[in-house]
This record gives sequence, C-alpha cells and structure tokens, in this order.
Amino acid sequence: APLHFEPCRVFQDALREAGFPYTQFDVDDLDAEYDRLTKLDVEFSIKPTTMGTVKFAVFNDTCGNNMQIVEHL
Repeated sequence: APLHFEPCRVFQDALREAGFPYTQFDVDDLDAEYDRLTKLDVEFSIKPTTMGTVKFAVFNDTCGNNMQIVEHL
C-alpha cells in the first residue's frame, strides 16, 4: 500500500524513522522464536531485551516495517 497511497508511505516512513514497530506479535517463548527466526536469516535491529515485565525483540520485515515480538514475563 505505501507505494500506491501516499498517506501510508508517510506513516510507514515516520514509524521507521522514529524506531517504532509497525505491529507487535505476542509469543510464548521469545528466545525460542528469536532463535527460529535468526536461523531463517531474519535480521534483528534489537536483540532480545528485558524491560520490566516483558522481553522483546525488533526485526525488519523486508518491506520497510519494524516488527516486534514480545513475551510477557
């Protein structure tokens, strides 16, 4: 959509530049999911990090979006 609808492109660019994820996926075991995705050559901009009651990691979906996986501790 960002290629064909200017407001979407502006929104996507602003999220990426600010370092915000486009969306978040909750997982039961972040370390296992990180290992699985890394083996599939997914590149993470933020490796597994614990902050308060969550552990999270961020990767690029190859379409210009930051995606976040989160485990609630």
